[in-house]
Amino acid sequence: MKIAQVSPLFECVPPVGYGGTERVVSYLTEELVRRGHEVTLFASGDSRTAAELVPGCERALRLDGKSLEHLPFHVSMVDEVFARIDEFDLVHFHLDVIHFPLTARHSVPAVTTLHGRLDLEEIQGCYQRFKDLAFVSISNDQRRPMPWLDWAATIHHGLPLDLYTPVAQPGRDLIFLGRLSPEKGAEAAIEIAARAGLPIRLAGKVDPKDELYYQARVRPLLDRPGVEYVGEIGGVAKDRFLGDALALLFPIEWPEPFGLVMIEAMACGTPVIAFRRGSVPEVIEDGVTGFVVDTIEEATAAVEACRALDRGVIRATFERRFSAPRMTDDYLTLYQALIDRGALHARVPHRLGGTGRRAARASYRAPGSRVAR
Repeated sequence: MKIAQVSPLFECVPPVGYGGTERVVSYLTEELVRRGHEVTLFASGDSRTAAELVPGCERALRLDGKSLEHLPFHVSMVDEVFARIDEFDLVHFHLDVIHFPLTARHSVPAVTTLHGRLDLEEIQGCYQRFKDLAFVSISNDQRRPMPWLDWAATIHHGLPLDLYTPVAQPGRDLIFLGRLSPEKGAEAAIEIAARAGLPIRLAGKVDPKDELYYQARVRPLLDRPGVEYVGEIGGVAKDRFLGDALALLFPIEWPEPFGLVMIEAMACGTPVIAFRRGSVPEVIEDGVTGFVVDTIEEATAAVEACRALDRGVIRATFERRFSAPRMTDDYLTLYQALIDRGALHARVPHRLGGTGRRAARASYRAPGSRVAR
């Protein structure tokens, strides 16, 4: 297949440090190339890929202090995608909504994986207008606010099998990995560790919009005994950080669409203690790969129970459910279904807010995909 992958420009592909969407785009792109597909990656110019790279900007926008406006770069990149649209059998977007109008008016098969939260009231109208496009959710829970979208499949994220090193023996401390923002639960993680009487290491970035929160609520807690903040990490340091822990704490305060860090920990054999929100019950097998809890008290009690979990089983579960090859298999199945029906799509007139594409696509679901209606 000739496939276009269209990534956000905030981080390079793959990211140097933090960055979930761009990381998944990288894993999928490289696995597709490895299997012999012709892939064109639209991403920042400092991305690293075996695919053909079409830069949408010189450097990842989050790290480029010169670029205060992000929208013009994404508009230009989407325009370039559609200028070359006839070169591709299928276009896979990982953006939010900016490409919707052009996608709705074009016959080349296209699919959009939605990587973010969908429960915000202000976005409902836009998605209603373009509800007939093909969408992939990254968890079934992510769909809850918009059950009326034309969901083609739920495809859970996957990681390369050799990306992280499995560690057989549990470490002595707890860890937290993620943005230091209100919804990610760093404060709760520190409290859980304190109640369990164990040290905790925290890693992650502080976005500019979260700086006031970080300074007021998290920064004072970092001076407590047994609390260490190691900053934003990646590569070997992240591998060691995840593998050398007793457990990863994931006490989220929002409907997490997926939570890539959970499967990163599982790839190391490290169990996860997570609050029952968003995708957590889909990702964590309670009592097998970690514990799904509802309160800080339950999370504290689960810390000691993590010592009894089989880290080999946790790693094996990751390999079975959350590998990049499995993710790629699911996407290829979906791609082929969309391509096979491309001629039908082209013959069905589309009216914004209408049902033309939905009628044309209603009869198929990607075999093997997990669908929640």
